[in-house]
Amino acid sequence: MQQISDYELELMKIIWANGGTALYAEIVKALEDKGTPWTKNTIITLLSRLANKGFLKASKTGFRNQYIAVVLETDYQEEQTKTLLNKLYEGNAKGLVSTLIQKDLLSSDDYEDLKKYWKGGEGDK
Repeated sequence: MQQISDYELELMKIIWANGGTALYAEIVKALEDKGTPWTKNTIITLLSRLANKGFLKASKTGFRNQYIAVVLETDYQEEQTKTLLNKLYEGNAKGLVSTLIQKDLLSSDDYEDLKKYWKGGEGDK
């Protein structure tokens, strides 16, 4: 899976949050709601790049462009997690979890949920 820029990821998050599909106007509104209005050219360029990288496909709905996620958010998160784990911890998940705990990046609730998950309970994912 190709890497995407932070700006491209921002657009993908909007599309994923919208059920995996979004009209151009919905993307613009979501950016404005976040306080990050971008120019039309910037948005179109980034959407085009995402389509070229295989993350999106575009279709026309009347006169409007609809963008559909080809890559699922969970698949992207999994791939990025593997990349981070290999790049920074040489594949050692224990090192990552230790860092999260030692630097207080993992709350006690998160820790308890993980313990339940590892023991075969539900836990929040």
